[in-house]
Amino acid sequence: MAYAVPPQACALWMPDRFDSVRLRSAPGSRLVYRYYERRLRRDLQRSGVPRHIAMIIDGNRRWAREQNLATAAHGHRAGAAKLREFVDWCAEIGVEVVTLYLLSRDNLTGRAREELGELCEIIADLADDLSRQPGRRIQHVGDAKGLPEPLVAALEAAVARTAGNSGIHVNLAVGYGGRHELVEAVRRLLADAQTASPAELAERLTPELIAEHLWTAGQPDPDLVIRTSGEQRLSDFMLWQSAHSEFYFVEALGPDLREVDFLRAVRAYGQRERRYGK
Repeated sequence: MAYAVPPQACALWMPDRFDSVRLRSAPGSRLVYRYYERRLRRDLQRSGVPRHIAMIIDGNRRWAREQNLATAAHGHRAGAAKLREFVDWCAEIGVEVVTLYLLSRDNLTGRAREELGELCEIIADLADDLSRQPGRRIQHVGDAKGLPEPLVAALEAAVARTAGNSGIHVNLAVGYGGRHELVEAVRRLLADAQTASPAELAERLTPELIAEHLWTAGQPDPDLVIRTSGEQRLSDFMLWQSAHSEFYFVEALGPDLREVDFLRAVRAYGQRERRYGK
């Protein structure tokens, strides 16, 4: 027997830190979620929406183990499917830029060869799929050196295919490392200033000048960084750009992330006071 839950009961009963497992099996749970999502969306109308959201999706391998799946690739595929939804969620509320941390430079040496090969194929498929969605503009953020040629080709094709689009800007952080990005930025800066003396370069050096040589040059820094799986660390992600970012850590593993989790993260961002040292 199904039970309807009236809106006023939902508003009184639904806490921010609700028991999601219990709710999934509770009578009328779908209706409860629907009311709760509506409430969250109303809250977003009263608070600010981030211009740039960065996502560290984590827990794909753990999810595969918990599901008793044969390989980690099943978890990575499920995580990639969730990221397709995530970009849609961001576009729907008016986010301008989203950055997806897909493959770090540490992964290139730390993952087993077979898993890494499967992961690169999944990322290539994700880049291709996202580039075929109307309005999406894709940018590769990272170093192509050391990446398999088919993945590099897929990233380049996605970037070229969407170069003229003006919708949500999607950064795919592949072969990315925050420290490596800073080293490469300094190298590019020095190459651009070959005629300047060390003293002249030191005089000109500013945070803005360094930012102009990052892979994200010209973009707003992330307002909000979300990480799944309950882990609370940056993992060498956007070390420079996240200097003033707000962070939100979700207990759900990557493939289990729900839109309601996302909306709560954005609402939490809107409720915080960003003082920038004031």
